[in-house]
Amino acid sequence: MRYLKGSSETCLTFIAGGLKLEGFVDADLAGDVDSRKSTTGYVYTLGGTAVSWSSTLQKIIALLTTEAEYVAVSESAKEIVWLRVF
Repeated sequence: MRYLKGSSETCLTFIAGGLKLEGFVDADLAGDVDSRKSTTGYVYTLGGTAVSWSSTLQKIIALLTTEAEYVAVSESAKEIVWLRVF
């Protein structure tokens, strides 16, 4: 509660001229030792400030690095479409 009270005036600030939406995505092939599932991670920034991010296990077991990367890109593409509409 003390932290929330002390940071109530803190906020994200965006400057009108420099708003550029950028995204970074990566996958870790078979990163989970138990299930052999790959991990998808992405972050989207607006004007240099992170506005959306995620790190989750993929729903499938990828057999190749290329497959894991393709799944990661397709998952993160859903987020960028939503962000652009927003």
